[in-house]
Amino acid sequence: MLKYADLALIALALPVFLITGLPLLGWAGAAVGWSGQRLIQALVEAKASRTEDTKSFFQLMAGSIIGRSWFLVISIITVGLIDDEAGLTAAVMSAILFTAYLVITLVTRESPTEADRA
Repeated sequence: MLKYADLALIALALPVFLITGLPLLGWAGAAVGWSGQRLIQALVEAKASRTEDTKSFFQLMAGSIIGRSWFLVISIITVGLIDDEAGLTAAVMSAILFTAYLVITLVTRESPTEADRA
């Protein structure tokens, strides 16, 4: 459940945006961009886990990182073209989500066993 805390953070950010008067377009842009890239990640990881070829696995994962990054950046830029302040809030919220995701990934990562290291 902890590995989805970044998605819960999106929902928790909405009341903050409403109370503080931050542009909801910024929240929506970050929410769509982040949720979309996480969906892409889940789909690609599922496909990568079914592949038997190591080269294909790494090609899928590398392509996923690049594609997901572009998806998020395009959503932020689109919001920024509509409204400068909303674009800035979308970018800041995305940076916060990325930081939370990175920390969660590091904390929940399984450590290799002794048998795996040998």
